[in-house]
Amino acid sequence: MITGLRTAIYYVSDMQKAKEWYSKILEKEPYFDQPFYIGFNVGGFELGLHPLENENKKGEGGSEVYWGVKDLKNSLKILTENGAKILQDVLDVGEGILIASVIDPFGNVFGIIENPQFKFEE
Repeated sequence: MITGLRTAIYYVSDMQKAKEWYSKILEKEPYFDQPFYIGFNVGGFELGLHPLENENKKGEGGSEVYWGVKDLKNSLKILTENGAKILQDVLDVGEGILIASVIDPFGNVFGIIENPQFKFEE
């Protein structure tokens, strides 16, 4: 039934600042850019930014998504140099798999994973 991650949505209070921050971190501009939603294509998956509204929940109480990276330690360094704060420092979970997570400048959990075991299925 579940074939893999398709979209992760982060709720933000300032869409323009979030777009600029994520464009820098992802090293790409969004493919969809509207006041009600901004979407980035990240390796065939979608990272979406949505305006924070009263019924939306951001941050540590929301869902946590891990985005694949090739070099976790370097990626964590780039994230923190750009205003993210470490929530979970580098953790080796076995078999060469490393995870970490940060709180982005907008209060959302942003997880990263270096997983040499994972092979993308089409």
